Amino acid sequence: MSSNADDPDNVDSIESGKRLVRARGLSGLSLGERLTNQFYKLTWRTPLHALRLRGRYPLKLLTVPDDPIAGDVERGLALLEGDIVWRMESIAVKDCQFSNNTQQTSFTEHMQSFAWLRDLAAVDDRARCAPVAEALTRQWLAQHADTVSDTGWRGDIWGKRILFWASHAPLILSSTDLVYRSAVLNALARGARHLDRVADRTPVGVARVTAWCGIVASGLLMPGGEPRRSFGEAGLERAIATCFSSDGGTTCRSPQNLMDAISILSQLRSVYHARRINVPLLIEQTLARAVPALLGVLMGDGGVANWQGSGAVPADVVKNIITGSGVRARPLRQARDWGYQRLAAGQSALSLDAAPPPISRMGHGGCASTLAFELSDGPHRLIVNCGGARMGGSTIPASLANGLRTTAAHSTLTLSDSNSTAIHNDGTLGKGVSEVELDRQESDAGSRIEASHDGYVRRFGLIHRRTIAMAADGREIRCDDVLLPAGTRRKPQSAPFAIRYHLGPSVEASPTADSMGALLRISGGPLWQFRCTGGTLTIDESMWVDGNGRPHQTQQLVVGGEAPAGGASVSWVLKRAG
Repeated sequence: MSSNADDPDNVDSIESGKRLVRARGLSGLSLGERLTNQFYKLTWRTPLHALRLRGRYPLKLLTVPDDPIAGDVERGLALLEGDIVWRMESIAVKDCQFSNNTQQTSFTEHMQSFAWLRDLAAVDDRARCAPVAEALTRQWLAQHADTVSDTGWRGDIWGKRILFWASHAPLILSSTDLVYRSAVLNALARGARHLDRVADRTPVGVARVTAWCGIVASGLLMPGGEPRRSFGEAGLERAIATCFSSDGGTTCRSPQNLMDAISILSQLRSVYHARRINVPLLIEQTLARAVPALLGVLMGDGGVANWQGSGAVPADVVKNIITGSGVRARPLRQARDWGYQRLAAGQSALSLDAAPPPISRMGHGGCASTLAFELSDGPHRLIVNCGGARMGGSTIPASLANGLRTTAAHSTLTLSDSNSTAIHNDGTLGKGVSEVELDRQESDAGSRIEASHDGYVRRFGLIHRRTIAMAADGREIRCDDVLLPAGTRRKPQSAPFAIRYHLGPSVEASPTADSMGALLRISGGPLWQFRCTGGTLTIDESMWVDGNGRPHQTQQLVVGGEAPAGGASVSWVLKRAG
């Protein structure tokens, strides 16, 4: 499968004056909705729900699909040695408690979904791996098979679990213990019946898509599953419509979520292939759009840019997901709805957030990052965002994760040390950027993007406009950051501004004598020169979160000044000297 996302003749241009508007009237869940959802989860433990889960279970699966995505051999070997490792956390296999609420969310989800089976299978030694997989599966069955709880029976978790159990059935169903095998297959059937009831109540987005994928997969895997498969395909179509934007990105605008969606759809497609049934066109089309969108937010090292709380997922993980999708495509340069613009020339690659933040219902944990950018030179990350806001764990406490969502944690302008979009204490995004105006131009001299947002209009009466251009050889990036009176009833106010440029982990900055520039030395890479006018440059401490959720101490350039009521303008340039 291929895509022509980077074809200049492809319809992905941005019309002059194009406006991207944040949906209105779609704030986070109301108190009533939250209480209703909580009450619904409590009904899972009632005798009525238990009766609904009863029924026949299959004596075997109709097929064992391949897992299209390669696992991590190092994590698999660690499992064989007795340690479950996920990102920067680990626990001994003998101490594993699936219901242990002391573990952080990402670790719990990794364990509950049985995603670790993929890493174990990567070792390619079934004789050694099967006993470990069986022991952990027995532990899960003892704790969760008969007790329906939010921890192990969430819709998206069950969707993943069905796919991982099916793809790695040789590891968990090779036992000669017929009682154990029956317990696994019975749990699978109960999980499918549970999903029939809860898939449409799973949160909108990738989670709901995952739940419906579990229903479709179970219909394909178990005898007599044709009615469930038809039911699931109809639900999956609805879930995809609310999860993906027209250009292939997810509506929550998180690259990590997009990778999760690509992974789960690739796994579901593999089930169709194993049954030798034609894959629905919708799944193929969704993957064909999603992969170019993901490629559009990759940096020069092949890893993901830090957008909407995603960490800088490393290149090998991204490559495995793209390979598993079976889609060959070019990066999407101009994603209108996904919201990211890509400039690439020579060794330089730049990613710009040119859209409003996601609505709270879609983007819990979203970031106030409008008009921020990331820049790489070949494999070196030069300008970054701090990232990692969705990767809370042992290395990133909740208080720090919230700080990583702020505008100041991104390489863009802040006014009066405030966020361009409000971040509430409950994790939702409030008022702020509601509209982004966008214009893009291409010429022989290079590429130019002009974008503006209204996030500071209500409080300060000022619009932030950023015009950024990359030369045709990628060796020079010029930008104008302008604060303009909005022309509304709100009288503009003077306010201090700061434009931040968070530096990559291998970059060291040295100021020039006139405090108007800096030399950026990349360890093992070229030298870049930064110059600015319209503000005073300082160099401060910063941090950057890698793809494993590990923070690194870094530096940041800060251009500061005072914006009077009439506005202000800062011009800056980055030139490659080496």
